[in-house]
Amino acid sequence: MSILQVENLFKTYGEKVLFDHLSFTIAEKQKIGLIGINGTGKSTLLKVLAGMEGMEQGKLIHANQFQIEYLPQQSNLNEELTVLEQIYYGDATIMKVMRGYEQALFQLEAEPENVRFQENLLKMQQKMDEAEAWEAKTVAKTVLTRLGITDFSQKVGILSGGQQKRVAIAKALIQPADLLLLDEPTNHLDHDTIEWLEGFLAQYNRAFIVITHDRYFLNRVTNHIYELDGGKLYEYAGNYEMFLAQKANREIQAQQSEEKRQNLLRRELAWLQRGAKARTTKQKARIQRVEALQDQSAPTVRGDVDFAIGSTRLGKKVIELKQISKKFGGKNLFEDLNYLIVPGERLGIIGPNGSGKTTLLSILSGRAKPDYGEVEIGETVKIGYYTQGDQEMDENAKVIDYIKEVAEIVHTSKGETITAEQMLERFLFPRSMQWTYIRRLSGGERRRLYLLRVLMGEPNVLFLDEPTNDLDTQTLAVLEDYLDQFPGVVLTVSHDRYFLDRVVDHLLVFEGNGRITRFQGSYSEYMEHKQQQQAEQAFATKEKETEQPRKKEKKKKLSYREQQEWNEIEGKITALEEKKDELEKEIHEAGSDFGRIQMLYAEQETVEKKLEEAIERWTELSLLMEDAANDSKKLD
Repeated sequence: MSILQVENLFKTYGEKVLFDHLSFTIAEKQKIGLIGINGTGKSTLLKVLAGMEGMEQGKLIHANQFQIEYLPQQSNLNEELTVLEQIYYGDATIMKVMRGYEQALFQLEAEPENVRFQENLLKMQQKMDEAEAWEAKTVAKTVLTRLGITDFSQKVGILSGGQQKRVAIAKALIQPADLLLLDEPTNHLDHDTIEWLEGFLAQYNRAFIVITHDRYFLNRVTNHIYELDGGKLYEYAGNYEMFLAQKANREIQAQQSEEKRQNLLRRELAWLQRGAKARTTKQKARIQRVEALQDQSAPTVRGDVDFAIGSTRLGKKVIELKQISKKFGGKNLFEDLNYLIVPGERLGIIGPNGSGKTTLLSILSGRAKPDYGEVEIGETVKIGYYTQGDQEMDENAKVIDYIKEVAEIVHTSKGETITAEQMLERFLFPRSMQWTYIRRLSGGERRRLYLLRVLMGEPNVLFLDEPTNDLDTQTLAVLEDYLDQFPGVVLTVSHDRYFLDRVVDHLLVFEGNGRITRFQGSYSEYMEHKQQQQAEQAFATKEKETEQPRKKEKKKKLSYREQQEWNEIEGKITALEEKKDELEKEIHEAGSDFGRIQMLYAEQETVEKKLEEAIERWTELSLLMEDAANDSKKLD
């Protein structure tokens, strides 16, 4: 069943057409991944659907009570509200009831003897029952806890940026919405939190659209892919893996259609050039057909990436850490860390936020100093450092000039040269865009341009600090292909599981409290290893718990009460057996008196239950008697 219909949506940004008369329909429980290179308008489309931006043409058709919940990339929360007040924000009845209940609870906790507050809490409990809000309240607190927020009463304004992002995610997930819009929800989340969010959305029973660079995430939570490309929207049924296969087929078909068009155009032009002079209707029709063929646009061909920049020689010595230590805010990030980076290294650095990963990269690059220890950098090392923070760009500079400031040409490992224009094309900046002013670029396009500027310096050691946070899936594929052929060293800090699997072959794992371990293998292999360790640990704990009572268990003599019970239990069993036989006889003699039979059956059932319990108790007491007898023999 359709919940939202979009018709003839048209919108521009300057001279660029973002949406060229798009029409599409969203159905109940549809889980849509929205992809496209940065700058195509993905975030803008979500804002239009959420009613936060206008459109030049088109209309949105939905029910009058249609509810949309929108999670932007940058959280926009009321800093004066508490965490719970913020996530219960909204006009929905269930949200109002939960806010009222939390307020009543807070007041009563402050003044437990206040009769008015007691009555108010009872009233709000009744409203919670009527609105069936208890489950929603439990879900809300579970979501917050899993996202790492445990103090629900603190003001949003005192939270860090990362914590505010988690509160915004929790708010979006628990609001009663017909359509949930999520713009890069996985940015700046650690691996465990991303996997939890992945599981939550996989079980989500309403429709959503998500923009994310995380391809494993896309593959596991979506059942539809929408691709924005050149102002057009292409729809694919299935997850990200199925999208890749379908898109490959679409591009092959488009290329075949273009070849047919070119062949037909050549034939038609050849006929016209023969110089036929008759102005017949047939000839005019052929001329019009040639003109139509010439007006058709060819499919866009993305730049090839079969190149490897980095001819600068890298010696045997790269970087060596000798017993380095670093603290921050009284927190021990790492201590006495030794590490040797060798030529060809492909190292991933993972761990929770704030554990010191970026600090380690800064120390390795020489931008920061350790508290103790020594960093030795080889003489031939040329570092290219892609950082998380926004880089200052001259917004009045043109794209091509920004790149040429670093180099007008670069050299491949084979000694070939590639111009700045060619490099821009290969990183998805076509010639028509290279003379655009930087101020006209989207945030994601600027990050892609900054990445290319780092690579244009022809480094032989490349540091990448969270490169996937602001890059689209297509740019990441280009970067991954580049790194496959890059002859130098690559160190990357990343939360992107797919990117790590593609790029690195071993890991430094920051486990918190200054503890760092090493793992030889991919990220997926590390997770399998970690899960196996957890399973083995849980099994060992269970075995220990099972064995522990046996070691401590001591046989004891029967107490006076147990002795009396043992003396009487056989007689009790005999009486119950006799009563059971008697009831069976009475049932047989009751004939067609169904009322009496029903009563006797009920009594028989009670007697049988008591008999079963008595026999079980006889077994327990007999074992105790046997143990007591054995202990007595040992003493003798």
